Amino acid sequence: MTKATNKDKQLVVDILTSAFEPDKNKSTINLLVGNGENRTEHMQVLMGYLFERSMLFGEIFISGNKKGCLLIKYSHREKITLKTIRLDIQLVVKCIGITNIYKVLKRQKITARNYPKEKHIRPVIFGVKNEFKGGVTAARLMLNVKKYYKNNTLPVLIDAAATYNVQLYKKFGFRIIKKEDLLGFPIYFLRIN
Repeated sequence: MTKATNKDKQLVVDILTSAFEPDKNKSTINLLVGNGENRTEHMQVLMGYLFERSMLFGEIFISGNKKGCLLIKYSHREKITLKTIRLDIQLVVKCIGITNIYKVLKRQKITARNYPKEKHIRPVIFGVKNEFKGGVTAARLMLNVKKYYKNNTLPVLIDAAATYNVQLYKKFGFRIIKKEDLLGFPIYFLRIN
């Protein structure tokens, strides 16, 4: 496992696009990127946005085989800056579109309601290249990250829509603390610590 630098942006975008582009099920990602002809392009914009925000306010871990990654943010580091405003505007213009802003704001409201105000660690997105799903890449990366944070005392909170991901997180000690169904698909909120 290595920690990403800005030079790793395209690698991370490629991993996450490969991981999520084939999934057409109802999820937050598909709420944002849609299923239209520009899906892959929108997916790359979204993953680039998540990379930039995670580099600003957290860390990014890449698996040893460079086929998986985990993006993390620290709640106490997040703040609004000119750069974050620019990133948000670019995301709306190049990916989400004006017509979907209401859905995004609704999703953010649900998230804000279920994340504590206390300092916490938030895994933003976790993905493995599509052809490596079901192998050891995801488990090995999760174990390495868990070892990296072995002395952590902050709670770690994550949300997931896919039941497969929920089951994976539960194997690593997360427990479901809430389930929301307000967007037409379930969002599970999980916590450890």
